[in-house]
Amino acid sequence: MGTHTEGSVDAIHIAPEAGAEMQSLTDVRAVADRGLEGDRYFDRAGSWSGEKGRDLPPEDRALTLFEAEALDIVERDAGIELEPADHRRNITTRNVAVDHLLDERFQIGGAVCEGIEICEPCAYLESLTEEGVLSALVHRGGLNVRIVSSGEISVGDQIAVL
Repeated sequence: MGTHTEGSVDAIHIAPEAGAEMQSLTDVRAVADRGLEGDRYFDRAGSWSGEKGRDLPPEDRALTLFEAEALDIVERDAGIELEPADHRRNITTRNVAVDHLLDERFQIGGAVCEGIEICEPCAYLESLTEEGVLSALVHRGGLNVRIVSSGEISVGDQIAVL
């Protein structure tokens, strides 16, 4: 199998319900077509679950990725310091261009995933953080991911395109 290493998992966060504070985990179970155990989207309780006008079914937003490097860019360009929990995506990655995972199958730890849609940052995120976050994160908002096969994901796990 010709996999090549793309990067790794820098942080894992879940929130039990929409708007709830993000909780940091060292490992989590990713469940195919559901999401991360304990996360709001796993129980269909997220802000985007079944939202009218949104064309993605919940399983295509089972998991969200965000580049750690984008946090550095926001700090540099906008002078805004964000913690990995602040961007409200589930997995913060290191050394991987997540937009290159769009339409790709890739492995994160024990789970196989597929990149479905680039996430643009939303006004909701800015309302939870501070003004300027939205513009600083345009085209750096992360990636919506479908979980194809279940498995454990831990901080430090490799992310590899299949």
